[in-house]
Amino acid sequence: METNLTSGSVFRSIVHFSLPFLLSYFLQTLYGMADLFIIGQFNGVESTTAVSIGSQIMHMLTVMIVGLAMGATVRIGHAVGANDRLQANLTIGNTAVLFMTLSLVATAGLLLAVHPIAQVMSTPEEALQGTAAYLTICFAGVPFITAYNIISAIFRGLGDSKSPMYFIAAACIVNIALDYLFIGCLKMGPAGAALGTTLAQTASVALALFVIGRRNMLPGLRREDFRPKRNVLGAILKIGVPVAVQDGFIQVAFIVITIIANRRGLDDAAAVGIVEKLIGIMFLVPSTMLSTVSALSAQNIGAGRYDRVRTILRYALFTCVCFGLICSLVMQFAAEYAVALFTDPQTGREVIRLGGQYMRGYVWDCIFAGMHFCFSGFFCACGRSGISFFHNLTSILCARIPLAWLASQRFPDTLLPMGFAAPAGSALSVVICVAAYLWLLRRPERWEQS
Repeated sequence: METNLTSGSVFRSIVHFSLPFLLSYFLQTLYGMADLFIIGQFNGVESTTAVSIGSQIMHMLTVMIVGLAMGATVRIGHAVGANDRLQANLTIGNTAVLFMTLSLVATAGLLLAVHPIAQVMSTPEEALQGTAAYLTICFAGVPFITAYNIISAIFRGLGDSKSPMYFIAAACIVNIALDYLFIGCLKMGPAGAALGTTLAQTASVALALFVIGRRNMLPGLRREDFRPKRNVLGAILKIGVPVAVQDGFIQVAFIVITIIANRRGLDDAAAVGIVEKLIGIMFLVPSTMLSTVSALSAQNIGAGRYDRVRTILRYALFTCVCFGLICSLVMQFAAEYAVALFTDPQTGREVIRLGGQYMRGYVWDCIFAGMHFCFSGFFCACGRSGISFFHNLTSILCARIPLAWLASQRFPDTLLPMGFAAPAGSALSVVICVAAYLWLLRRPERWEQS
């Protein structure tokens, strides 16, 4: 269902769009959380480590797909804002062809690289077999993961954030049920977690396609719209590639930090993996604001409503800073309790202790990352995704990775200093974002880059 977001109350538009989006993100995050939680109830630390490492790889792939799809969301949003339905449908058709082709190629390559990837991750020997099994099954499901995220990107470009929420809700229920079946009843371990996730994602895509066809949710879409057009594909990739690459670099940074932790031992690896999942929950609000700013701003830029774009960004920044501050303060007192949810309190005491240390430093990233997420959404809507790429790459190379490595070397008995590497990197990103925003603010007529 197409929704015009270029008129009426800005605050109401943000709430109307972001709440279903937030729930969708929560449900999608629940995939990995359910795997980690359930595997922790039925298996040991080695299986928990295998799932945490494998799910981190899959998360990297997913965010890169979402980043690349940002090009489609923005271009569709520009077309909707300009009341150009023909261009919107052409973008939708070309997006489907582009991404499904890429997903099939990626699947073949990833299946051949399962064991090298597990080794590059410095996976502890005890978790190596489980990690390989998890990755093999999940890699086979990449086309379905891609299909779901492309369907979601298309609807959000049209201003509809509710339909993707319904699709992912159904998948989440199926995933949890299958996890208990495969992990708890059939004792399949990490392979069961991967199989449950992949089958649930497949069910989500099947449901989405059925509902779209039954309700004619994409009216006017023609067979001709699926014929590749160089200018349409180029416009999508111009915005999407820098976002995908930047998101890839961010995940590489997380993976490098995971490797650093893996080399410290099984307990450190499990602690970092659990905290990454918990931080993923806290990042739901910043991630929602990024996509909300991008989708709403794209439509308003297409309609020439630059005043509304500035207001959208201000509301999003305020929301992220307040939310990040609350999370940071709460976790100074509740870090160990949160980590203990994902491991046995008796056998995992060291994991809980180390995880609490890592969380207390890392959680401050919710404030600074939330800020640069909002700016990144604005830059993407302007067709300036290269700015997002630049600030993230600078943050990773100049702060996040070197500080994490230095902290690991200088403080071998605690993970607290390693945790502070992430907020330090995000703070550098915020400085760059503010400078770029002030530069763009002088020439708003050039925000939309074709």
